[in-house]
Amino acid sequence: MMRTRPLKVALLGCGNVGSEVARIMTTQADDLAARVGAPLELAGIAVRRPDRVRAGVPAELVTTDATALVKRGDIDVVVEVIGGVEPARTLITTAFEHGASVVSANKALVAADGAALHAAAEKAGADLYYEAAVAGAIPLVRPLRESLAGDKVNRVLGIVNGTTNFILDRMVTSGAGYSEALDEATALGYAEADPTADVEGFDAAAKAAILAGIAFHTRVTIDDVHREGITEVTGSDMASARRMDCTVKLLAICERTADGSSVTARVHPAMIPLSHPLASVREAYNAVFVEAEAAGQLMFYGPGAGGSPTASAVLGDLVAVCRNKLGGATGPGESAYTALPVSPMGDVVTRYHISLDVADKPGVLAQVALIFAEHGVSIDTVRQQGKDGEASLVVVTHRATDAELSRTVEALRELDTVRDVASIMRVEGE
Repeated sequence: MMRTRPLKVALLGCGNVGSEVARIMTTQADDLAARVGAPLELAGIAVRRPDRVRAGVPAELVTTDATALVKRGDIDVVVEVIGGVEPARTLITTAFEHGASVVSANKALVAADGAALHAAAEKAGADLYYEAAVAGAIPLVRPLRESLAGDKVNRVLGIVNGTTNFILDRMVTSGAGYSEALDEATALGYAEADPTADVEGFDAAAKAAILAGIAFHTRVTIDDVHREGITEVTGSDMASARRMDCTVKLLAICERTADGSSVTARVHPAMIPLSHPLASVREAYNAVFVEAEAAGQLMFYGPGAGGSPTASAVLGDLVAVCRNKLGGATGPGESAYTALPVSPMGDVVTRYHISLDVADKPGVLAQVALIFAEHGVSIDTVRQQGKDGEASLVVVTHRATDAELSRTVEALRELDTVRDVASIMRVEGE
């Protein structure tokens, strides 16, 4: 039997995502009530600029006093889609203190302070759900937190930022340079006016921290994630990747180390073979591989951003949290029992593609090969082209640590015959 008294929902933020959440709650009210087992009532919408509230949003629900809204004793669930660390953190903890559960899309806050938020939720006997914080509409958090709770996840590898994937895709398919591709992404609404969070990898790093923490049952913050963006990726890198039957993607990679004693989390551009499923992920789409011992390889694919896709994830969490409320229970909280350390990037083992500008004369290749050998880095393939006294030398290594490769490159820069280390890129997805 359906309960007649509604569960009251407070919405913090009414931009692209918040307005879509409000719209769906209104237009699909009967369906949502049937799925939850009680009506959902949108009890208030907190915004900073009431003059910018979208058409169709009930004006009588709009307030600029978010603190007063979350302090109301009759609010059952607070949906936070304002982003940023503050005032979101204070509003969420205040909501817990006043008996509400929280659904959030705030990757920056969860990645920076997830442990404290989970502790506050547990103390209050409330839920903290944040599926929408990672990869938009793609279900990732709940499968890792619930569906794979009985398995051992060893690796999470994927494309988790649609803006950078669009830019890199355009650089491959149209031959555009980075700046041209960024301009197109901005014109289409994929990139913000200030694209720093996307193109410098901050957005993907926050998502990697969240995924690593859940997958490996340990605490990982954004400060633990090695981060490189795509601003230095060039047309020459793309051409080199094509010659290797590869393409370039910005990847988030979270994995257990070989001995299982620690984990790593990193975000950086990488070459991946065209035969790998991630190579075919186009436009602004996201895709993530999860590798578990019993389940094997699982792939999650779909739109990773945008108002409607993200609202879908928010509403999925809202239904789950409201069901928990009706049942007098809470869902899974933080699981950090393994307490594994996060290894530094210098210890990470991978393959490398190094492009060198060198003098075109006898003995250069031997000098370069000797430097690699002296630093314990094994060479897989070498390609050399020369003309008019200058040459390009492309070296692809076998697996080596980041520290070993860094020492090798430092030594290469000391050679008189090496004019420049033109580019260094990791090779993943073997």
